[in-house]
Amino acid sequence: MTVERAPAKLSVRTARPRDADAIARLIARVYPPHLSYGPSVIRGQIASFPDGQFIVEYEGNVVGYAATFVIDEATAMSKHTWPEITGNGYAARHDPKGNWLYGMEVCVDPGLRGLRIGQRLYDARKRLAESLNLKGIVFGGRIPGFARRKRNFPTPEAYLDAVVARKLRDPVIQFQRRNGFEPIGILRDYLPGDADSENHAAHMVWRNPYADPSMQHEPASGRDPEAVRVAAVQFQQRNVSSFDEFMRNVAYFVDVATDRQADFVVFPERFTAALLSMEDRPLRPMAAIERLAEHAQRFVEAMSELAIAYNVNIVGGSHPTHNEAGDIENVAYFFARDGSVIAQEKIHPSRDEKYWWNIVGGRNAGTIETDCGPVGILTGYDVEFPELARKLVDEGARILFVPFSAESRDIYQRMRYCAHARAIENQCYVVMAGNVGNLPEIENMDLQYAGSCILTPCDYRFGRDGIANEASENIETVVLADLDLLNLSWVRTDGTDRHLRDRRFDLYSIAWQRTR
Repeated sequence: MTVERAPAKLSVRTARPRDADAIARLIARVYPPHLSYGPSVIRGQIASFPDGQFIVEYEGNVVGYAATFVIDEATAMSKHTWPEITGNGYAARHDPKGNWLYGMEVCVDPGLRGLRIGQRLYDARKRLAESLNLKGIVFGGRIPGFARRKRNFPTPEAYLDAVVARKLRDPVIQFQRRNGFEPIGILRDYLPGDADSENHAAHMVWRNPYADPSMQHEPASGRDPEAVRVAAVQFQQRNVSSFDEFMRNVAYFVDVATDRQADFVVFPERFTAALLSMEDRPLRPMAAIERLAEHAQRFVEAMSELAIAYNVNIVGGSHPTHNEAGDIENVAYFFARDGSVIAQEKIHPSRDEKYWWNIVGGRNAGTIETDCGPVGILTGYDVEFPELARKLVDEGARILFVPFSAESRDIYQRMRYCAHARAIENQCYVVMAGNVGNLPEIENMDLQYAGSCILTPCDYRFGRDGIANEASENIETVVLADLDLLNLSWVRTDGTDRHLRDRRFDLYSIAWQRTR
């Protein structure tokens, strides 16, 4: 008799970006709303340190989650708060050269406490610390019994001492001690909103018994590819007689880019305005944008077919699209080489977009998972708002694509200066692609000015002026560059300045409403 092994009911594995929604639902079940957080923060944790985030699945459902990152000893052992050391939850202070593993989150489905899920997550952390030859694990542990016993033990230090002396029972601290963790003190005001602990935490440490100080530990980095080739299309607006003619023009540039083995091809904002030249009479702005929006479905289908046929990721500029409420948004479409399509609406319509076309702003801004790692899109005016870029980078984006449209040099320069500021302050790459040429018969699209470019941080490993490549202004062309993602890891860890890591999380933060 042949006995087949049944599939495992329970498993532990590293978390992937597609798990973010399920993890967020688990966190919402475990914590009250003011202590929980959404998928964007979880994607940031995974992007910062993919090997350090673990989930437990039971019968196909996520029932446990543990988040970690690597930090230097001085920071780990000093007084700190949870928002400060974790970068407001994004693991933004992950240091590949650090020597301690920091545990920033553990949560277990409250209905499955008897399956030793927490134990499995702690074991996964220990195995990771051992494999990286780290000194150990450190974290701030909740002391949920403190608030109700404060009358007899007025300070968190007195409460912790009583638990260690076994005069009091605290199941959280006792579980941690059974797993080899010992308290080295109290972290005051550690987690704002943790009323049961009165915001305090026990500073817990587990020392790796297998750590070899004579051996350098393995750098704890991400798993992004080393280099990515990008192509920015400086697209000339020209009259076309049919939709197929327009797509042939687009396909030409996709072909050029893929002949040069580009991973991404970027088209400009509203480059589809050329489709309005097919009309038999000039249209007023509102009628024109409504007519252009009618091409949305056909445009998306054609661009997706191009991405598959040429095996390339396409940032398809932007195209006006009706939302569920019937309003028109300026939507940037990302066409992955596997045929999937992701829509990223423009958050901030420009003054002209609102006045002439009644375009409304979107509400969701998030990273896009690609085969080259997470990326982000900031359409035109959006690049002039630093908070958007910071959110995308905190979620893991290392490349920001900026399809833009500008009618004059001053508008173009304003966007370019802002784009370069985003590259410097977020230590990432920014790729700009704009329109050139004129459409005299189309109101508010009659003039175009662009100097498409690929921008870098300003530091030793990048171009002298922080420019990987740039186009001559106002000519139709393609700009290509190889972007070394390892150089971004270097500049964030060892660069002249470390903007992401040196943020004062103890003084300020940006709070986002829940989006996607």
